[in-house]
Amino acid sequence: MSEPTNDDFSELRDISEVPAVEVINTVAVHMLSATAVKLGLSEGPHAESEKDLDEARKLINVLAGFVTAAAPEIGNHHARPLRDGLRSLQLAFREASTFPDAPGQGPGEKWTGPVN
Repeated sequence: MSEPTNDDFSELRDISEVPAVEVINTVAVHMLSATAVKLGLSEGPHAESEKDLDEARKLINVLAGFVTAAAPEIGNHHARPLRDGLRSLQLAFREASTFPDAPGQGPGEKWTGPVN
């Protein structure tokens, strides 16, 4: 593999030019994606072997706090899809758990409330 050249980075923006809402959304999407992988939801032959519910629980907890704190700053228009994604992952976690947590005790539910 060759070393990157300056031309490879010509499309990169200076972080000072990136609006906060874009940084927040990018971080949240990375966390959503990482959580999906840890829940075994990725595509490919190794999805099940990548499953790690302990790691998924940690990511969901942090993501729930992050999205809850970010929502007033980024507005409902940007927060709604993040909340929807988080909720989907919380439900997937409950479904993947051999012994599901009690309602209101699952990952992230401290910040989101019970997820059904």
